[in-house]
Parts: sequence; structure tokens; C-alpha cells
Amino acid sequence: MPSSQDQSTNVIAQPSPTISPLQTNPAIALWTNAAPGALGSGPNDIPTLTPYFPSPEKATGAAMIVCPGGSYARLSTHEGEGYAVWLNELGITAFVLQYRLGSRGYRHPAMMLDAQRAIRYVRAHAAEWKLDPKRVGIIGSSAGGHLASTCLTHFDEGKADAADPVDRLSCRPDLGVLCYPVVSMGENTHGGSRKNLLGETPSAELIENLSNEKQVTPQTPPTFLFHTEADKAVKVENTLDFAAALRRNGVPFSLHVYPNGGHGIGLGDRDGHIEHRHPWTQECLYWFREQHFVK
Repeated sequence: MPSSQDQSTNVIAQPSPTISPLQTNPAIALWTNAAPGALGSGPNDIPTLTPYFPSPEKATGAAMIVCPGGSYARLSTHEGEGYAVWLNELGITAFVLQYRLGSRGYRHPAMMLDAQRAIRYVRAHAAEWKLDPKRVGIIGSSAGGHLASTCLTHFDEGKADAADPVDRLSCRPDLGVLCYPVVSMGENTHGGSRKNLLGETPSAELIENLSNEKQVTPQTPPTFLFHTEADKAVKVENTLDFAAALRRNGVPFSLHVYPNGGHGIGLGDRDGHIEHRHPWTQECLYWFREQHFVK
């Protein structure tokens, strides 16, 4: 897995009222009080969303939660902020999720709870951010792809009588984008991601439940998937098996497998040149248009 520094943010309790095009606003703490299962009160114990807003003339009203990869041990910037800026260019509002990590002592379900809360939170504040609560998707890479696939297969409609208004809303994404994702916790898993998520000796039941290719149903949202056959870190079977499950359940999907390229390629433009972006970004743009997320 590519390594990078853990994200650091200045946390505030409520959304920033400023909509700044193509730049980050202050990070938002997902819970006013401690997150469920918090081990402390430091920055690593506070899951946050960092919003990136497109310029008003481009904004489509759609939003994506961005889950960076990093083996559930770190958060890779190029799969977080890098994706957010790209999504802004398309007119999509992006929210980079800082979720709790195995390297900081957390295990499932902390990461899932953070991502589910992020989806609910964006819907709860859709009106003030000028977003469509019925167009909130999720994108994740590598271990972040596992987290995104968990949200695509483990969701609920919220609790109507919850004291917290955010918890009354659905955490089902309206679509998903999985980039060279870890999907399985079984034979084809990435060992480091599984250890950081489930611990040293997870039960067979836990492995089955978080092998998300086995949890697809007809209610799973439409999904875009890409992988490279040459990926030596996360086997392409993770993507292929999830796509096959979508097919069996009649869920629309767009699948792209490229022969070359290593793991963690992101947008493919780390030299800063837009023209060097990987072809998957153009395929995903076409698919976003089909899903009415971009104009």
C-alpha cells in the first residue's frame, strides 16, 4: 500500500458557512460529543469530514464521500484531497473522510460507523450546502475501497425516533466508486488491511460478514469499479468477485480492468499534469453522467 502522512485537520463542531470553490474548508467533527467507541479525545479519535466545494457555476448538487486508502493504517492524501479536487472539477461536492484507523487501536465497526455517519451527516446538511440528499455517493481506494464497499452492502434507513436528527436519516449511498479495492476478508484479502480492521484472529463469522462480495443484494447501489490486472498488493479478484455479485443480483455496474499499472495509482497524475490522468477518470465521468451526478 502507498504510504503517506496521516491527515491532520483543525476540527470544528458545525459546518462552515463559507462555500469556497476548489479549496478546503475546516474539518467537521462528525459527532458533537465523542464518537461511538472512542478510545480517547485526541485528533486520531475524532472522525471528521473535510468539505471541498466546486465553483457555484459548475455545481451539480451531487456529493461524494471520499475514503482514502492506506491499509486501515494511514490515510493517503492523493486518494483523498487529490480525488476531491478532481470531483470539484466535475461539479461534484466532495467530503474527505478522516476515519478511525487500526494503527490507532480501532477495529470494526468503528470505521464503518464513521463512514455511515458521514453519509447521514451530508444528507442532514444538504439544504444549507445546496446539495441533493438523493445524490450522495461514496468513493474509496484500496482499504478505503473496502470501507466504501462496506457502506454499499451494510446500510440502514435510520432510526425515526433517534434523539440525534442525523441518525434518523438513511446511510445507504446512492452510488459507489471502488478503485482497486480490498473487498474480501477471505482468501483474496490484503493481509495488512484485514489485520488492521479485524485484528489478529477474527472469527469466521466476522470474516464472512466483512467479505463484501458475499453481502451484495438487489438493494446494493449502482457501482463503478476499476482495477489493474498487474496489481501485486490487492488481487484483481476483489473487484471481479464484487462485480460478479452485482451481476447476479441485477445491480447496474461499470467494470474496468486494465492490464498494466501498480497499486495505488489514484488519478494517475501525480506529476501534476491533467493530461496524464488515468483513463478510468474519463470512464467514470461518462458513468457519472449516466447516473445524473454531473451535467
